[in-house]
Amino acid sequence: MPRLRIQVAHWPRALILTDTPRPDCRDCEGEGGFAYDYGDHNGEYAGTNWEPCGCWNETRCWVLLPLPRRPRWLRRRTAARDPWGYSNEPPF
Repeated sequence: MPRLRIQVAHWPRALILTDTPRPDCRDCEGEGGFAYDYGDHNGEYAGTNWEPCGCWNETRCWVLLPLPRRPRWLRRRTAARDPWGYSNEPPF
């Protein structure tokens, strides 16, 4: 049985249907993969790698509905102003 979820993709902007990890997976316990730390040549911590589990394909997705872009005149270019005219600069 597929475990599907609706999400918003940012490029291209659309609603997509994606797969989720199997919650009763004995290998990853529903997390979808395994994180493990690794070190550099001195044995110091150098980062964390992610290895996906076989119960989940994180690249599997289907586009449901492309979302339109907002018109240019509706996009914000400057910081939002306080409608009451109060300043957010010190002193408050």
